[in-house]
Amino acid sequence: MTSFLKIGMAALALISAAAGAGAQGYPSKPITWIVPFAAGGPTDALARSVAERVAREVGQPIIIDNAPGAGGTVGSAKAARAKPDGYTMLVGHMGYMGAAPALYKKLSYDPVKDFAPVFRFPDTPLVLMVRKEHPAKDIKALVEWGKAHPDKLYISNAGIGSSSHLIAALFATSAGIKVTLVPYKGAGPALLDVIGGQVDGMFDQTNTALPQLKDAKLRPLAVTSRQRLPQLKDVPTLDETALPGFEASTWYGIYAPKGTPQEALDKFQTAYLKVMGDKEYTDKLVSQAIQLLPPEQYSGQALGRHTEAEVARWKAVAAKTQMALD
Repeated sequence: MTSFLKIGMAALALISAAAGAGAQGYPSKPITWIVPFAAGGPTDALARSVAERVAREVGQPIIIDNAPGAGGTVGSAKAARAKPDGYTMLVGHMGYMGAAPALYKKLSYDPVKDFAPVFRFPDTPLVLMVRKEHPAKDIKALVEWGKAHPDKLYISNAGIGSSSHLIAALFATSAGIKVTLVPYKGAGPALLDVIGGQVDGMFDQTNTALPQLKDAKLRPLAVTSRQRLPQLKDVPTLDETALPGFEASTWYGIYAPKGTPQEALDKFQTAYLKVMGDKEYTDKLVSQAIQLLPPEQYSGQALGRHTEAEVARWKAVAAKTQMALD
């Protein structure tokens, strides 16, 4: 009896040790980050940059799964339905995690109730660019052109609910002009059609806009930040030109399906905060005109509060701008 008891106790010890090793060993396989836009756009570019550095800290590869469609809501719904085991997360942003509840009457996920916030990225301002042949040489001329040609100013975007769509809509409303917003499945295709002359312009994020501007493929008219960007010193802000008080940037964050173990959330938040303490890495972000935040705003708790506030904010904006969709 005693021998059986000893064997049983030994077996239990082994099981407990294995369980402990499993818990300590998270993550034990690659993690997937769902990006709800096409590859090549600003969301995809920033996500891959952050993923590469965070992966080094957690000791496992982070695989980017591009799942575009319906302004990011397709990929978001996919993430919400994923197994909450810490191996699938969502790269969320202001559109499908902030504005979507105001834009869509039927949404298959709730940004607040269906996700656990993990950490927030730095913010990214946008640049309003037009095709090189456009007659408007500055922002005031573009607004005047838009007023003289209602609905004839074609502004492309990465899809309904993308930051390029939302900011363009706010710009049109603030400027008192009627524009035609042309949605694409990602910022990459939208930008290509501006370069090709199929549309007039686009609000694109700095991390993907700057390379195009360096090659002189497009003409920048204004930036959405409150102050001018060091990389575009000669490009005015919308605030200082045609639209006093106008300021907007894209915000991002990593979210996990609700019910994901806290240890997984903590592991990734700790890894990310270590990355954001690496000046060599953050300097690279700053070189793309990405705007760093106070350290306390990077936490999952802060991202949760910000998400709730943004959902409420965009509901108020949608009510004023009639942006809601069926």
